[in-house]
Amino acid sequence: MEMLFEEEQQQIQAISDRLHKDSNALAVLVINKDGQEIARSGQTNDLDITSLSSLFAGNVAATSEIAKFLKEEEFGGQFHEGTKQNVNISVVARRAILVVIFDGRSSLGLVRLRVRKATEDMSKIFDALVKKIAAQQAAGIGGGSQLPGEITDEDIDKLFGE
Repeated sequence: MEMLFEEEQQQIQAISDRLHKDSNALAVLVINKDGQEIARSGQTNDLDITSLSSLFAGNVAATSEIAKFLKEEEFGGQFHEGTKQNVNISVVARRAILVVIFDGRSSLGLVRLRVRKATEDMSKIFDALVKKIAAQQAAGIGGGSQLPGEITDEDIDKLFGE
Protein backbone atom coordinates (compact mmCIF):
# COMPACT_ATOMS: atom_id res chain seq x y z
CA MET A 1 0.00 0.00 0.00
CA GLU A 2 2.91 2.37 0.67
CA MET A 3 3.95 2.18 -2.99
CA LEU A 4 0.48 3.30 -4.04
CA PHE A 5 0.80 6.38 -1.90
CA GLU A 6 4.18 7.38 -3.29
CA GLU A 7 2.95 7.56 -6.90
CA GLU A 8 -0.18 9.54 -6.04
CA GLN A 9 1.72 11.79 -3.64
CA GLN A 10 4.15 12.70 -6.44
CA GLN A 11 1.24 13.54 -8.72
CA ILE A 12 -0.35 15.72 -6.06
CA GLN A 13 3.00 17.41 -5.42
CA ALA A 14 3.27 18.26 -9.13
CA ILE A 15 -0.23 19.80 -9.08
CA SER A 16 0.68 21.77 -5.96
CA ASP A 17 3.87 23.06 -7.61
CA ARG A 18 1.94 24.08 -10.73
CA LEU A 19 -0.77 25.80 -8.67
CA HIS A 20 1.86 27.75 -6.73
CA LYS A 21 3.42 29.01 -9.95
CA ASP A 22 0.23 29.63 -11.94
CA SER A 23 -1.59 31.47 -9.14
CA ASN A 24 1.44 33.53 -8.09
CA ALA A 25 0.83 32.31 -4.53
CA LEU A 26 3.19 32.56 -1.62
CA ALA A 27 2.56 28.97 -0.56
CA VAL A 28 0.32 26.00 -1.26
CA LEU A 29 -0.45 23.25 1.25
CA VAL A 30 -2.29 20.00 0.65
CA ILE A 31 -3.29 18.23 3.85
CA ASN A 32 -5.61 15.44 4.79
CA LYS A 33 -8.67 16.06 6.93
CA ASP A 34 -6.72 14.95 10.01
CA GLY A 35 -4.28 17.81 9.44
CA GLN A 36 -1.37 15.77 8.13
CA GLU A 37 0.69 17.11 5.25
CA ILE A 38 0.42 15.53 1.83
CA ALA A 39 2.29 18.16 -0.22
CA ARG A 40 3.59 21.72 -0.01
CA SER A 41 4.96 24.27 -2.45
CA GLY A 42 6.37 27.76 -2.33
CA GLN A 43 7.63 29.77 0.60
CA THR A 44 7.04 27.33 3.44
CA ASN A 45 10.37 27.41 5.31
CA ASP A 46 9.19 30.08 7.75
CA LEU A 47 5.81 28.45 8.32
CA ASP A 48 4.98 26.02 11.13
CA ILE A 49 3.40 23.53 8.74
CA THR A 50 2.38 21.09 11.47
CA SER A 51 0.49 23.69 13.48
CA LEU A 52 -1.03 25.37 10.43
CA SER A 53 -2.17 22.04 9.00
CA SER A 54 -3.89 21.12 12.25
CA LEU A 55 -5.56 24.52 12.44
CA PHE A 56 -6.74 24.40 8.83
CA ALA A 57 -8.16 20.90 9.37
CA GLY A 58 -9.95 22.11 12.51
CA ASN A 59 -11.28 25.10 10.60
CA VAL A 60 -12.69 22.84 7.87
CA ALA A 61 -14.19 20.48 10.47
CA ALA A 62 -15.87 23.38 12.27
CA THR A 63 -17.18 24.80 9.01
CA SER A 64 -18.55 21.36 8.09
CA GLU A 65 -20.55 21.35 11.31
CA ILE A 66 -21.89 24.82 10.52
CA ALA A 67 -22.94 23.53 7.11
CA LYS A 68 -24.84 20.66 8.72
CA PHE A 69 -26.73 23.08 10.98
CA LEU A 70 -27.68 25.07 7.88
CA LYS A 71 -28.73 21.86 6.09
CA GLU A 72 -25.89 22.15 3.60
CA GLU A 73 -23.84 19.13 2.60
CA GLU A 74 -20.53 20.92 3.01
CA PHE A 75 -18.97 24.28 2.28
CA GLY A 76 -16.37 23.47 -0.34
CA GLY A 77 -14.39 26.67 0.00
CA GLN A 78 -13.42 29.42 2.39
CA PHE A 79 -11.60 32.71 2.03
CA HIS A 80 -9.81 34.64 4.76
CA GLU A 81 -8.63 38.16 4.02
CA GLY A 82 -5.77 39.66 5.99
CA THR A 83 -3.93 42.95 5.78
CA LYS A 84 -0.83 41.36 4.22
CA GLN A 85 -1.83 37.82 3.31
CA ASN A 86 -4.98 36.02 2.24
CA VAL A 87 -5.93 32.36 2.49
CA ASN A 88 -8.14 30.34 0.18
CA ILE A 89 -9.19 26.94 1.55
CA SER A 90 -10.85 24.26 -0.58
CA VAL A 91 -12.01 20.75 0.20
CA VAL A 92 -10.84 18.26 -2.44
CA ALA A 93 -12.93 15.15 -3.10
CA ARG A 94 -14.05 15.20 0.56
CA ARG A 95 -10.64 13.75 1.40
CA ALA A 96 -8.10 16.55 1.42
CA ILE A 97 -7.77 20.26 2.06
CA LEU A 98 -6.06 22.57 -0.41
CA VAL A 99 -4.74 25.80 1.11
CA VAL A 100 -3.40 28.68 -0.97
CA ILE A 101 -1.68 31.53 0.85
CA PHE A 102 -1.27 34.63 -1.30
CA ASP A 103 -0.67 38.36 -1.10
CA GLY A 104 -1.26 41.44 -3.26
CA ARG A 105 0.84 40.03 -6.11
CA SER A 106 -2.08 37.75 -6.90
CA SER A 107 -5.85 38.11 -6.79
CA LEU A 108 -8.70 36.08 -5.37
CA GLY A 109 -10.11 35.64 -8.88
CA LEU A 110 -6.87 34.18 -10.23
CA VAL A 111 -6.43 31.95 -7.18
CA ARG A 112 -9.98 30.62 -7.44
CA LEU A 113 -9.58 29.95 -11.15
CA ARG A 114 -6.35 28.02 -10.65
CA VAL A 115 -7.69 26.22 -7.56
CA ARG A 116 -10.68 24.98 -9.58
CA LYS A 117 -8.37 23.23 -12.06
CA ALA A 118 -6.07 21.88 -9.34
CA THR A 119 -9.06 20.54 -7.40
CA GLU A 120 -10.37 18.74 -10.49
CA ASP A 121 -6.96 17.19 -11.13
CA MET A 122 -6.50 16.09 -7.51
CA SER A 123 -10.02 14.67 -7.38
CA LYS A 124 -9.17 12.43 -10.35
CA ILE A 125 -6.11 11.16 -8.47
CA PHE A 126 -8.17 10.37 -5.37
CA ASP A 127 -10.82 8.62 -7.46
CA ALA A 128 -8.18 6.54 -9.26
CA LEU A 129 -6.57 5.68 -5.93
CA VAL A 130 -9.87 4.43 -4.53
CA LYS A 131 -10.27 2.17 -7.59
CA LYS A 132 -6.68 0.90 -7.27
CA ILE A 133 -7.10 0.00 -3.63
CA ALA A 134 -10.44 -1.66 -4.28
CA ALA A 135 -8.91 -3.73 -7.08
CA GLN A 136 -6.00 -4.76 -4.87
CA GLN A 137 -8.32 -5.69 -2.02
CA ALA A 138 -10.49 -7.70 -4.41
CA ALA A 139 -7.33 -9.54 -5.49
CA GLY A 140 -6.45 -10.19 -1.85
CA ILE A 141 -3.50 -7.78 -1.80
CA GLY A 142 -3.13 -5.40 1.12
CA GLY A 143 -4.58 -5.27 4.61
CA GLY A 144 -7.86 -4.20 6.06
CA SER A 145 -10.77 -5.94 7.68
CA GLN A 146 -13.47 -4.99 5.21
CA LEU A 147 -14.88 -7.23 2.54
CA PRO A 148 -12.90 -7.58 -0.70
CA GLY A 149 -13.47 -4.61 -2.98
CA GLU A 150 -14.78 -2.42 -0.16
CA ILE A 151 -12.78 0.70 0.67
CA THR A 152 -13.41 3.19 3.41
CA ASP A 153 -12.56 6.85 3.84
CA GLU A 154 -10.34 5.72 6.71
CA ASP A 155 -8.24 3.66 4.27
CA ILE A 156 -7.61 6.72 2.10
CA ASP A 157 -6.92 8.91 5.13
CA LYS A 158 -4.36 6.39 6.38
CA LEU A 159 -2.60 6.40 3.03
CA PHE A 160 -2.34 10.17 2.87
CA GLY A 161 -1.68 10.55 6.56
CA GLU A 162 1.59 8.67 6.71
